Amino acid sequence: MKTKSFMNSSDSHHLAVIVPFRKAFDELQAFLPHMDKYLRNKNIDHTIYIINQADNLRFNRASLINAAWHEIRKEGKADYLVMHDVDLLPLNKDLPYGYPRKDDVVVHVASPQYHPRYHYKKFIGGILLMKLKTYELVDGMSNRFWGWGQEDDELFVRLREKNIQILRPNNLTTTDQNTFLHLHDKIKRPRDGLKIGEQKIETRRRDRITGLHDVSYEVEERRILNIDKAQATVINVKLHCDIKGTPWCMIPTKGPSKGKAPRA
Repeated sequence: MKTKSFMNSSDSHHLAVIVPFRKAFDELQAFLPHMDKYLRNKNIDHTIYIINQADNLRFNRASLINAAWHEIRKEGKADYLVMHDVDLLPLNKDLPYGYPRKDDVVVHVASPQYHPRYHYKKFIGGILLMKLKTYELVDGMSNRFWGWGQEDDELFVRLREKNIQILRPNNLTTTDQNTFLHLHDKIKRPRDGLKIGEQKIETRRRDRITGLHDVSYEVEERRILNIDKAQATVINVKLHCDIKGTPWCMIPTKGPSKGKAPRA
């Protein structure tokens, strides 16, 4: 089924581009002007939000996206969102970034068929687009994923339980080699794949407790960032950790820990 049949013209809609962020300044220098130009060329009204994690906890992509949703809803400007990795730049002009017609549909723009690295069928990471109300319908994402990976796999289960259809682009003229530009430098910026204590076991379960409704954070600062005439709203966020529920939100300074070391 063609993705475009589920998309509307974005003339009367506003897209919030949510970029979970921490210290990836080199990638941001390339991402912001590229993304702004790309969406303008598609005539998509948009605001780019850099959601910067400004605390000393381990990176939590899902909680940052949950926090961004609340801040964007307060503004009342955007009616749909795309969660977007800062190191993944769209190159094909036919990738779908328009407004979805239905509440029970999400669009996985970074389809495993075209993603330069991840090709498994349940992969919905990288770039995922939906209405704000659809994100609320599944209670957003779990807040239990500190460190790198798996939060999007848990979101996949939430979408499936609500019978929300995941659409992907097809019949593009490009391949997994030239649909996107992947900027991640695994040596300069290794992923935090450390699994501490019971983290590996606990984060393999469907989280039925945390989500959009209980994400805990405070906004430290909001400011406007300009790079090469492209503009973004930067929101510096301090996340709060439930130490009892997720003791793995901090890397221990002493003693052994179970699991894997940080990886790319």
